[in-house]
Amino acid sequence: MAYKISDECVACGTCMDTCPNGAIKEGDIYSIDADACVDCGSCAEACPTGAISQG
Repeated sequence: MAYKISDECVACGTCMDTCPNGAIKEGDIYSIDADACVDCGSCAEACPTGAISQG
């Protein structure tokens, strides 16, 4: 199951920089493309606000 980004996202870009598949898209609140996400968890580990969780 792909990871998801909550409203706690501050759009810092840290998760986008750590995603090995480029599954994270920029925006006011970033989003994760479920088809590209491989459930590695690197984004969740890198997120400074804890806004990313397994969905």
